[in-house]
Amino acid sequence: MYQNILIERPDPGVGLIRLNRPQVMNALNRATLDEIMVALSGFGADDTVQVVVLTGNERAFAAGADIAELQDKTAAQLLADGRAAQWDALRRFPKPIIAAVSGFCLGGGHELAMGCDIVIASDSAQFGQPEINLGLLPGAGGTQRLTRALGKSLAMEVILADRRLSAQEALRHGLVSRVVPRETYLEEALRLARIIASKSPVAVRLAKQSVLRSFDTTLEVGLELERHNFYLLFATEDQKEGVRAFIEKRTPSWKGR
Repeated sequence: MYQNILIERPDPGVGLIRLNRPQVMNALNRATLDEIMVALSGFGADDTVQVVVLTGNERAFAAGADIAELQDKTAAQLLADGRAAQWDALRRFPKPIIAAVSGFCLGGGHELAMGCDIVIASDSAQFGQPEINLGLLPGAGGTQRLTRALGKSLAMEVILADRRLSAQEALRHGLVSRVVPRETYLEEALRLARIIASKSPVAVRLAKQSVLRSFDTTLEVGLELERHNFYLLFATEDQKEGVRAFIEKRTPSWKGR
């Protein structure tokens, strides 16, 4: 079914998507983006999957967009080809996505990682937005998400001067949550996915929604949503089960409702 990605279910509750275009360092062409979104749609509709891990290989998470595919595109063609809708679908995906990043994470690949909820990086990871070298700028969220993470000055340097950030620099500035040895980066991401998958699915989704809203609105509106979601969870079976299990000193049995 898939030509550019591999799909696995390595653990209960965990779906894994591997970018699989090693000959071009996992460059993101339209077909690859289509397949990622189809896979996410499948995992999103599957109640047995609670968390998705997205990864490439040790050499490259994704080295950017497929420039050969974009070479002869016109503005009108790009506007009509639906790429923006794909990135919007990633942003709206309700379950947590963990990016497991090693090697090159550049351009559209970097934007893909930033579109995920958590990034685990190997110590060999490099992050950047080199579009300026092609007479372009980041077009899938790079100017917005990177500036929110790094601040204006450093984001300008990365975008305008093609400054690459090491994994440790990315960690210091909040682009990634953890840096681990290259040999263990995927296992660390899967370990974290297993932890999240062991929690109440409905609480995890509402918590993700609340955190993401903090980037899109005022503090007052964000607090109102947080409060709404907090109260909403008291109408779920999982909240009752969680409290009972805590009092009875046992592991909760989540129902996802």
